[in-house]
Amino acid sequence: MQDLPISFQTLAIVWLINFFLLTLRYILFAGVAYSIFWIWKRDKWQYKRTQIEYPDKSKILYEFKYSIFTMAIFGLIGVGIFTAKRYGLTFIYSDISERGALYFIFSVIVAIFIHDTFFYWSHRFMHHKLIFKYVHKVHHNSTNPSPWAAFSFHPSESVIEALIVPFLVFTMPIHPLAILTFLLYMTFMNVLGHLGFEMYPKGFTTHWFGKWHNTATHHNMHHRFFNCNYGLYFNYWDRIMGTNHPNYHKVFDEVSSRKSLPVA
Repeated sequence: MQDLPISFQTLAIVWLINFFLLTLRYILFAGVAYSIFWIWKRDKWQYKRTQIEYPDKSKILYEFKYSIFTMAIFGLIGVGIFTAKRYGLTFIYSDISERGALYFIFSVIVAIFIHDTFFYWSHRFMHHKLIFKYVHKVHHNSTNPSPWAAFSFHPSESVIEALIVPFLVFTMPIHPLAILTFLLYMTFMNVLGHLGFEMYPKGFTTHWFGKWHNTATHHNMHHRFFNCNYGLYFNYWDRIMGTNHPNYHKVFDEVSSRKSLPVA
């Protein structure tokens, strides 16, 4: 346990490292998706677009700007976790062999399911009419989002979104690599949700496996219609609470079955 106070210089360095790594992760995931789908294969795969039209470049710059602000706030949350760990206040452990490989895998899976539940209910909270315009409206200004919108949040929403990591480290034993694995999965799925292209095959959303898993169409419809499709990774909360858009399966099958652009 660390008894001596941590210097401001140390905390500043920790924040800078966190901010750099978080921004790098965001740019790599969103940048690769954007480069492939929105530039390289744009014309060839346009028929896979959930919304055929593309947003203005000003919207994409808007998404990038707010996402960088989000990385700065996420970095501050990382400083808080670093400080808590130094004083022995978290359940973060350093040696995988201490709990074994099976527990390591288990902790990643648990983190994903906890986050999915946390996201669904915090997301519905942010859509409350008294909360929405102060917290969640920035994200919903992207009604036709690009991959760069994955972390385009108002600062207050950034704090809410980041709370999942402190919750995990203060409630369950978890290894830093398990946290990293969880965060990489989260980033991949978040970028996929904002991809704007549907890559799953027709019938996926009614398949015994696919019906429990969300799609790019699912989240794109949330950005278009707002009060539906709140889930992140999985579809079970939307199914249980009846918050899937009534035309979700129909729209998904229409998009996923295209072989060319629809006739205007």
